[in-house]
Amino acid sequence: MYIMWFVNFFVSASITMIVPFLSLYIESLDSSYSNEFVQRWSGYVFGVTFLTAFLISPIWGRIGDRHGYKKILLINGIGIATSILLMGLVQTVYQLFALRLFMGLVTGFISTSMALISAQTKKATAGKTLGTMQMSNVAGGLFGPLMGGFMADSVGFIYTFFLTAAVIYASAIVIIFGVKEQPIRSKEAKRVSYSRKEVLVHIFKQPLLVVTMLLTFITQVGNFSIQPLLALYIHDLHGPVNLAFYAGLAFSATGLGNLLFTRKWGDLGDRIGHDKVLLALLILSSILFIPQAMADSYAMLVLFRFLYGMALGGIIPCTTAYIRIKAPASMQGEVLGYNVSFRFLGNVVGPVIGGIVASHYGIPAVFYVTAGIFLFGALFLWAVRSQSKAKERSV
Repeated sequence: MYIMWFVNFFVSASITMIVPFLSLYIESLDSSYSNEFVQRWSGYVFGVTFLTAFLISPIWGRIGDRHGYKKILLINGIGIATSILLMGLVQTVYQLFALRLFMGLVTGFISTSMALISAQTKKATAGKTLGTMQMSNVAGGLFGPLMGGFMADSVGFIYTFFLTAAVIYASAIVIIFGVKEQPIRSKEAKRVSYSRKEVLVHIFKQPLLVVTMLLTFITQVGNFSIQPLLALYIHDLHGPVNLAFYAGLAFSATGLGNLLFTRKWGDLGDRIGHDKVLLALLILSSILFIPQAMADSYAMLVLFRFLYGMALGGIIPCTTAYIRIKAPASMQGEVLGYNVSFRFLGNVVGPVIGGIVASHYGIPAVFYVTAGIFLFGALFLWAVRSQSKAKERSV
């Protein structure tokens, strides 16, 4: 598991490492690009990876269920490394866009690695183990932009891509020799595979499983709704001095809270039930967004971003662990793939909602709307959970 932790960290970091210098790199490709063109295509280039990943993740999960997860990890790892390597050689923004699109097609790596670890983990400790794995994804997403910005300043854009690709290629080699995939020997795994129809029927027959995936979407919408606007909000609170640094610090505060508590929440879910922990964390997240909207100082904003990160840290590992418990071993890869698809969809939808709300009602309104989204998720989970328990008692 520790090998997969480090590999997941570098893959997660590779997806976000381009963020600090994306617009600068596009601008450097052609001096004739206008500012509006650069800003527009920066959004296209960044977002297309998540959009294609949303569409393709269940397919990789299904292939992994049938043919083994390790093979899929190798294909995706080599694909990601190759796309990053070629990004350092592009001459137009359209070539960069095409490579980011291709990168989205092979980002089944994260969902497949979670399925691999999940399939080899006892259900009683699934939350704690998957929480540990989630720490690698969070840490990679947190440090990716910092690593990318540091390397770009130190060695330039092109060598940043080359060095990152080399690390991912090395990770693929480590998987070949260091990761052993144990065959699943449970009774349910004696079936070779489930059809896509059977997987979907299984999901929709369990309302809590559907709700869990919708909560993954809601979490990412809430998390990403404010991120593109955070620098502007901090400008109003703190002023223009060292704005990029202070915006990065506020972003990192959420990631740090997430990183510190994700395993603890997973462990608690193993002991008292993941649905109970999810319900509490959704309500807590909703509450913690309100003070952010009312913040009258930068320190107050950072404090509540950190506290929100603590709550956020338990939502994803608890949803993943719940899927581990409810989905048969032979279909876990595909089910987790659907869950990751909802996560990537939230990455796309969140900034759109945040931008629309901010343009009409101001940035503080985005925090209130996001609080409402999390509260809706909590009420939805509570209603379905209560209904499921009532059915169990009546049987």
